[in-house]
Formats: sequence, C-alpha cells, structure tokens
Amino acid sequence: MQEKIKKLANDYFQEHVEIRHHLHAHPELSYQEFETSKFVQQKLQALGIPFEVKATTGVVGLIEGKNPDSRIVALRADMDALPILEENDVPYKSTNDGVMHACGHDVHTTCLLGAAKILNNLKEEWNGTVKLIFQPGEEKNPGGASLMIKDGALNNPTPQAIFGLHVNTILEVGQLSFRGGIAMASADEIYITIKGKGGHAASPHLTIDPILISSHVIIALQQIASRNNNPFNPTVLSITAFNAGHTTNVIPDEVQLKGTFRAMDEKWRFKAHALIKEIATKVAASMGGEALVNIDVGYPCLINNESLSAQAMQLAKNFMGDKNVSETEIRMGAEDFSYYAQEMPACFFRLGTMNAAKGITAGVHTPVFNIDESAIEIGMGMMAWLGSTAKVDNIMN
Repeated sequence: MQEKIKKLANDYFQEHVEIRHHLHAHPELSYQEFETSKFVQQKLQALGIPFEVKATTGVVGLIEGKNPDSRIVALRADMDALPILEENDVPYKSTNDGVMHACGHDVHTTCLLGAAKILNNLKEEWNGTVKLIFQPGEEKNPGGASLMIKDGALNNPTPQAIFGLHVNTILEVGQLSFRGGIAMASADEIYITIKGKGGHAASPHLTIDPILISSHVIIALQQIASRNNNPFNPTVLSITAFNAGHTTNVIPDEVQLKGTFRAMDEKWRFKAHALIKEIATKVAASMGGEALVNIDVGYPCLINNESLSAQAMQLAKNFMGDKNVSETEIRMGAEDFSYYAQEMPACFFRLGTMNAAKGITAGVHTPVFNIDESAIEIGMGMMAWLGSTAKVDNIMN
C-alpha cells in the first residue's frame, strides 16, 4: 500500500503543482473563498467524490473504501489567504492585489486534493471511510473550523480521528515533524479604548492626557505575565497598535490600543483576561481617565492526542525514514484546528518546505513566502498514507 501511494503521489505531482499555482494566483480572504470553494468542488466532482457545502464556502467530501463503517478518518485543509501584497516575482504571483497565500493554505488545499485523488484511486485496497474537510477562515475569528463544526461537518458520519498538516518554513523539505500534547497556544484579541480629555499641548494641566495614561496601562499590563504567571507556563501579551492624535500641539481625547494574548493553559488564560480588564480600568481611573476593554476570545490551545500523534509519527517514519521525522517545537502561534481537537482525537503535524540551498527560507505571513514545491508530493502522499492506514478505534480523547 505504501509503495502504491508513493507511486501515485509521484505520478500526480506535476498536476498538483499546477493546482497549487492556480490557487496561489487566485487567493481569497477569510470567509470570501467563493471561487476557491468552486474550484475544490469541481476537482472532487471530476473524481466522482460526493461532497457537501458547509459554512457557506467549506466543502466536505467523502471517500468510502472497503468496509466503510470499520474506521472513519477525517483529513483537513484550510483555504483562505491573507491581506498581504505579494512581492514574489513568479509566474503564479497573486492576481488579487493586496491578497496573498502567505501562510501556505494553497499548499494545504493542494495536498488534500492530491490525497483525495490517491485514496479514491486505491479505495478498493483500504478499509473504512475518509472524510475530506476543506474549511474557510482559519486566519480570522471566530475560525472556520468552529463554523464547520456548527454546520455539521463532523456528522454523518462522525470521524474517529482527524489529521491536519501545516507548512513549516524552518524545516527542510523532505522532513516531517509531530508533537503530542500541547502544541500551540490559544489566541485572543485585545481592544482597549482609553478616554481622557483633550486640549492644547501647551496646557497639559487642563487635560486628562490619554496618551500618558495609555503608556502607563501598557507598562502595567506587562506585569501580568512577569508577576502573575508561573514562569514555566508559556504566555505572551503584546500590545501591537497605539493609535491617537494627528498633530504636534493637540492632546487627543482618546487612544485606541490593540494587541494579542497567548497562553497554553486555559485556566490561566481566563484569569489573565480578568487581570487585563482590572489593571487597564484601574490604572486609567487612577489618572482621571477611563478604559473600555474588549477581549475577543479566539482559538483555544491546540492539544494533539498523544496516542494518535505517536502512531502518526511512527507511520511517518515508515513512510519517510526515521531520519526525516522529528518532534515539532512548541509554538505560541495559534490554529483553529484546535476546535476539531476538542471534538475528537486529533493530530496536527508539520510539512517541511524550506530549501536553504535554493534560497527558499522566507517565513509565513511575509510578502515573499514561498516553498520548495517537492513538498507537495510528500504532503499528499503522507495525508493519503494516514487516511488509509492509521488505526483510529479505541483512541481516547
């Protein structure tokens, strides 16, 4: 089975490079993936794979092998792009100015389409059912995964486990990495409005300066991580936007702050939310101002199932060789795949896409992100291998 999957992955490789080029050239923002969704539907239809549309632009396909009820595995890809102006000089450069597949979701979608073609071709040779989940909106709250779940993407049939992959720009092409347990952080958006009383900059005593208040609030918020959190518990609080004023001699009435809070412990996460609100409001009040705090609760921590991840890692070693499989580092980034992991045993793994010798080293979310496209053959083959082979019964979440 392994050799057949590898052969088909190689046979279908160039076709799927072209698919990736099409997707990369036609990126769409979160929850606007209408043409991408149609493209995926057309590809599944051409293969004779039945599918349903979920959460407006999501697509859920179903491939039945032998004994379809014996095991049910889900494979997931995300389809949205980012609001970034691409700077790559390539024939498949984004044709949608200001929108770019800078996080590799074009690669993820391509790999799952490739895995679908492989699995469909070999469906008389593996047992069970594979559910293909192409989801919208991974890059933006509330997360397309949560919307897909609400719209029944995990029903009829309900998978026993789910796998997802993500490009890794610091892992050489030809490499895969896995991690059981906590793998990625939760992510919440912070919005704070500091209100004061504006006036002439030459008469600050007649104002309640929201810029000064905001400066004190930012410094005080940093003490949440340094003095309230266990130093062995990873957490990040970053204020990333400070918007106020428009000239040199006017103190404004208010300041808009934005930021992000990341954690790897759900109890601490919500304790920190309360501290953010308390500290901001009390510091502002002590200086005569007012703080209005809104925390948009985002994705939870990503917790990979230990047993499923260990099994997937061993299957990857069988598929790629021991030296090409490693343990993924813990990351403070976030992923809405975490919502699936709350529903069932899940394994989110990394696909190496870097090629230092060729100068392909740019990180995700940058205008020059790109990959060594030989990773596509590995990604589609590995997803097909897990979908057809992983033992998913009796795994406790």
